[in-house]
Amino acid sequence: MSGIGIINTTGQPAIASSFHTLVVQPTSFCNLDCTYCYLPDRRSRRLMEVAVAQACVESIAQQNSGHPVSVVWHGGEPTATPIGLFRELLAPFEELRRAGTVRHEIQTNATLINRQWCELLSAYGFEVGVSIDGPGALNRNRLDRAGNPTDTRTRRGMQTLADAGLAYSVICVVTPETIDHAEALVDFFTGLPGCESVGFNIEEQEGADRAPVSENAAYRFWQRLIERRVGGSPLRIRDLDRLADYLAAIRAGHVDHAPYEPIPTVSWDGQVVLLSPELLGITDSRYGDFIAGNVLQQPITAMLARAGDLRYVNEFVVALNDCASHCSFYDFCRGAQAGNRYFEHATFAVRETTYCRTTRQAVVRAAADHLIPQGGRS
Repeated sequence: MSGIGIINTTGQPAIASSFHTLVVQPTSFCNLDCTYCYLPDRRSRRLMEVAVAQACVESIAQQNSGHPVSVVWHGGEPTATPIGLFRELLAPFEELRRAGTVRHEIQTNATLINRQWCELLSAYGFEVGVSIDGPGALNRNRLDRAGNPTDTRTRRGMQTLADAGLAYSVICVVTPETIDHAEALVDFFTGLPGCESVGFNIEEQEGADRAPVSENAAYRFWQRLIERRVGGSPLRIRDLDRLADYLAAIRAGHVDHAPYEPIPTVSWDGQVVLLSPELLGITDSRYGDFIAGNVLQQPITAMLARAGDLRYVNEFVVALNDCASHCSFYDFCRGAQAGNRYFEHATFAVRETTYCRTTRQAVVRAAADHLIPQGGRS
């Protein structure tokens, strides 16, 4: 089986040599100025050209995978792209989409969503994700460039999506200011029209000078969400569903040892980074610019074939092996995120991160303590 590196404990590839997710940046610009945002150049109105989209299509077609590729339109704010240009960028993908080889996703702050965007998203079968951190003051970190709140505009965009018959999922960043408000968050997302599920991202350390969420606070947060779920809450929560799916697979004897997804991310000008979209636009004296190549000059499959030559990819393989050999959470976590290692520790080779402890380990511990209370006595 081909891949990048090997997990010594299983003999399986560490990182896949093909991709099932392709993150695409149609513009580097974002109309918001969130206090925790890590994205560089989000004031620049640079736009992707159709040639870059066409090159992405050729890379997808060349790998000839039997598994459909999710093309995730990210940013910046993707709907800050002029809608006419966005439609032109989608055109090269259409043959593959109609053949079932490609499916589109978009992650948006929804402040610019209108009827025209809804028509486009519907016509191309988009799965829609909306970023909002809660109602009113709980959304305090998501400000516009004048420092004004944005929750009303985002909720208006979500209502527009719902009125158009477009369901959506939500990503909520849980910050030190909101970690103790699990009840309010569950109530809010349960009541949103059109909201199918929510993923709670405990705030990550990605360059912004902010205090981290404590492990104890994260544990209490997940504990309360589990209590609400067990108590009959209808809200689908991505993180709890992920754990439930893992436990079901364990019971059925189908533990997934698939290699780590390489997650190629293509910038507006065709530059490609691997493993973590957060690395796009970052430079470092040891790692350079993290660029694996440019899709206008070579297909992504060729970049993946040579990815083992990249220092940060090699270090991540070391980290995955360390996790597999020493971490009891590895089968569930699968090594978590490459970007968190770098932004927290300035290296990819470290085993454990704050992200691991607050977002993966804390979920498992909270669930285990709920199922087996009082230290293991049933």
